[in-house]
This record gives sequence, structure tokens and C-alpha cells, in this order.
Amino acid sequence: MKFSFIQKNKAVLKFLAIFFGSYLMLAGVYKLYLHLSESSAYFPDYITALVAEQTKSTLQGFGYETFSLDYPKNKSIRIGIKDRTVIQVIEGCNAVSVIILFLSFVLAFFSGWKKTLLFIFGGSVLIYTLNVLRIALITLGIYYYPAYTDFLHEILFPIFIYGVVFLLWIFWVKQYQNPEPSPNEQIA
Repeated sequence: MKFSFIQKNKAVLKFLAIFFGSYLMLAGVYKLYLHLSESSAYFPDYITALVAEQTKSTLQGFGYETFSLDYPKNKSIRIGIKDRTVIQVIEGCNAVSVIILFLSFVLAFFSGWKKTLLFIFGGSVLIYTLNVLRIALITLGIYYYPAYTDFLHEILFPIFIYGVVFLLWIFWVKQYQNPEPSPNEQIA
């Protein structure tokens, strides 16, 4: 009985095993990175510091006078416009956990090393870049409309970043399920 269940659901079980296995492994590696980066020269960690700096640069590119300050009390970097602190960038804002989720799903629908690695790289760069833009836009939204802070931070912009990931997943599954025929295959 158990064997027939496994046979009938082999594809689903394979997907779940690869998805959760890769997610747990990548999350573990990231947790190790966070632990090892505590004594780093970059505060609170290199990736979060980079995201905060790129967010500040993006806002400056939009023409805003911005500043950033390390805030050790809660391991964050505060970003402000003119003379007003607007947001705090914490480790959870750096999109690494979102990228790990994205990677795990793509790996679970593996489609050859070259194609999978290219999609993972391109998707990760897109997610990272859009996350920096997301934080910059949240900063501007809160600066101009502070009454909507919770809506912007908790609803609108998470929908944006997870929506992009979902669309990338849909694109990947469609490509995975309908691969283009190789030049050696004949189309009927």
C-alpha cells in the first residue's frame, strides 16, 4: 500500500524533497553566514549594509538628500531624507530569504544545469535589484505619507516582491513543462 502511494505521487514527493531539502540547506548556510559576519567590518552584515547603501544611492539618484546611520540597538541601518530618519533596514530587508525561497522552487523543477543556473542567477539579480527599489520607494512613501507606514511596509510592498517571485515561478514552470525542442528533434 505504501509503495503504491509513493509510485503514484513520485513527482510530488520528489518536488517536496528537493524544495524543502534545498530550502533547509540554503537557510542553514545563510544562518551560518549571519553568525560568522557578526564580527565583520560591515554592520549589521555585509549584504544588509550593501542593500542599505544601494538604497541610499538610489534615493540620491532620484534627487533626494539622504543619509544613513548604523543603529546598533536593533542591528539596523537607519536611512533618512534631509534631516529626518525615515526607515530602518534590518537583516530581514535584504531579500536573501526571498531569494532562498525562489532558488528552492527553481531547483525543485530542475531543467538542466545551464538553463537552471542561468535562471537562478537572472532571477536572483532581478529580485535583489527590485528589493533595493522597493526599499527606496517605501522610504519615499513613508517620508511623504507617514500615516500609511503600516500599509506600505506590511501589505503593498510585500505583495510587490512576492508577486515578482510568483511570476518568476510561473514563468519557470511554463518553461520547464514546455521546453523548446532541441535542434535534433523533429516537430510533428
